[in-house]
Amino acid sequence: MSGRGEELPRPLTRSRPTPGDVEHSVSSDLTELVDRLRRDRRAHPYRGRREYSLAARELGDRCTGLIEAGSAATVVPVLRKAVDRMTTALMYMDDSSGVVGDDLQQIMDLYARACVASPPPPKSLAGWLVKLECDGPGWPRIRLRDFASALGAKGLAEVDRLVAERAEVADPDSWTGQFAIRDLRQQLAEVSGDVDRYVRVLAEHLESAVQYQRIVDVLRSSGRVAEAIDWAQRGLKDKAGWPHTEELRDTLVDLLLDHGGEAEALAVRRAEFERHPTLTAFRQWTRTSAHVGATDPTSSAIKHLRQRVAERPAYLSELVDVLAATGAHDEAWTAANTDPNQFGRQRWIALLEQRRTTDPRDVIMPYQHVIEAQVNDSGDKQRYRGALPLLDALEQACEAAEQRDAFTTFLADFRDRHRRRPTLIKTLDSAGFYQ
Repeated sequence: MSGRGEELPRPLTRSRPTPGDVEHSVSSDLTELVDRLRRDRRAHPYRGRREYSLAARELGDRCTGLIEAGSAATVVPVLRKAVDRMTTALMYMDDSSGVVGDDLQQIMDLYARACVASPPPPKSLAGWLVKLECDGPGWPRIRLRDFASALGAKGLAEVDRLVAERAEVADPDSWTGQFAIRDLRQQLAEVSGDVDRYVRVLAEHLESAVQYQRIVDVLRSSGRVAEAIDWAQRGLKDKAGWPHTEELRDTLVDLLLDHGGEAEALAVRRAEFERHPTLTAFRQWTRTSAHVGATDPTSSAIKHLRQRVAERPAYLSELVDVLAATGAHDEAWTAANTDPNQFGRQRWIALLEQRRTTDPRDVIMPYQHVIEAQVNDSGDKQRYRGALPLLDALEQACEAAEQRDAFTTFLADFRDRHRRRPTLIKTLDSAGFYQ
């Protein structure tokens, strides 16, 4: 044994990772994730959509965690690149389900959140937003209010300047170009906090009831009730019957009721019913009448509808609906029978089904007519099979009315008249409708 002591092996020492090492590792991971959002435009539009969506969601989850951990600065450039890549990818991918489009919007919203937490250079952000809105394909949706604090006064001023430049050279015949400029101008006015400016910009393009609604909403939230009521009335007059006028009318009625205008609110409901007498308008009229303690308008509404039907028979369906809604089922049935041709087949069948439960005798003959129409509908490839539930309903009606012989007689006559239709006869036999 040697007299010298043996040297023990020195333990391996590992240096602790520096913050820079950690940041580099995170950045590499994010780069790998965002690279998965690069899509070859030559790829089949249906291929890889699920995997693409999962990649976007994985990136979103990872970036959300980093933002919450105080590392927003790391994800800001990554998320912008992700938005750019997904925006381009959607131009060559079938996204009829809207799944990837929703993923893109979530990434865009996350980018706005990251920018607020760690603002990039305001002019750079402003330029990117304007370019995406004006030169992009129309997605994702840009909401300036989400970026307002990140842009700051300098960035918003840059957006304003760039939009003004675009407006000077924009093609007046380009709908998309004009829309993008108008949308950004309206959003700039909104985030400015200047109510008069916002109203003025919205009023430049009153192409739908939506613009009126936005004006009414901002005036209402600012406490300028009289102006809000005026704009709502103008919108209902200028866009009567247009989409979204129902929301505008509801807002007007709420404003009037909240500020002592019960009679005016009731007049709004009545005027709409008289203009377009539908079950929806009737229910709104009766609801408002009950709210203000006014006389029940049912009799007046039915009288008006009968007059309208005399002028335009197409309103018969609405008359039947209103009568049924008020519990006048016999009157509704009588009215419906004055002109069954005003109802589509499915609607008429629904009426027969309702009547069969209370007065089966009344529907025996109408069911027979519907069955004949069904099997003679050459445009319906399933017309024979479609007749089976109708025959079943007719049989039940005859039994409930204690007229079983009526069904037997009809079925025998029906089969005899259509004996040259072997497919129909076979369909009847398979369902048990023998002679």
